[in-house]
Amino acid sequence: LELLNPRQEIVVRRLDRTVVGQSGWEGDALERLGLGLYRPRLPPVIGSVSASSAAQAAGLQSGDEVLEIDGEPIDSWADLVSVVRRSPGQTLQMDVLRQGLRQQLTVRPSAVDDRGREIGRIGASVRDGGEAREQLMITVRYGPVSALGKALGETWDKSAFTLVMIGRMITGEVSWRNISGPVTIADYAGQSAKLGLDYYLKFLALVSISLGVLNLLPIPILDGGHLLYYLVEIIKRGPVSERTMEIGQQIGLAFLIMLMAFAFYNDINRLFSG
Repeated sequence: LELLNPRQEIVVRRLDRTVVGQSGWEGDALERLGLGLYRPRLPPVIGSVSASSAAQAAGLQSGDEVLEIDGEPIDSWADLVSVVRRSPGQTLQMDVLRQGLRQQLTVRPSAVDDRGREIGRIGASVRDGGEAREQLMITVRYGPVSALGKALGETWDKSAFTLVMIGRMITGEVSWRNISGPVTIADYAGQSAKLGLDYYLKFLALVSISLGVLNLLPIPILDGGHLLYYLVEIIKRGPVSERTMEIGQQIGLAFLIMLMAFAFYNDINRLFSG
């Protein structure tokens, strides 16, 4: 992890990923590593309401400010989430401020399963005008020379990380469900583009590095496969037979087709499972 400490110094801390286990990278990986993110205080103002949700059934609208729930003052969005999560299936009296007028609504949070524990959910999101994001963002600028060194270091780290994750998938330490296809990649590209040009370019760079590492794997039909053939020719001091190359190409092509099919399956599964 690369961190900025209170003295405005950039420090690097290394964590042992092996303690997470095989399925630890699914869901909130930071939480499984024992880390909690700082979250700025958000006012308890409704941003959007999901269709066919408990919030919509109760009559909550975008812009409503939640004042109290069952007489308990609500000072932040975290307070609202806390009350709702611990009240699955219960009837709550919610006081809201709408266009300067105080109103009381009755809401019954839906009961949903969260890792084997039942919690409440109403299907409403917080309104964020960007103030919270500004509190969390820190801009670090590098000069041309230091930026080049930083870019090379990041490229090396991302390449090494990609190889490590591929190895962990082969050994079963990381689930193959983490493989993404073009649908998921396009979705993430759209999300990063909404955050700004910087995030979008970083995402494109990450995809390019991952594809570059994959292309250099010693699999026939990829560039890494050709390098493997060259290495074999150097060792045996003679060309690889056409029959051997043909069989290798067929195996490599079959592997890539299976990999793409699995990636598409994961994409479709994510679409239907949410």
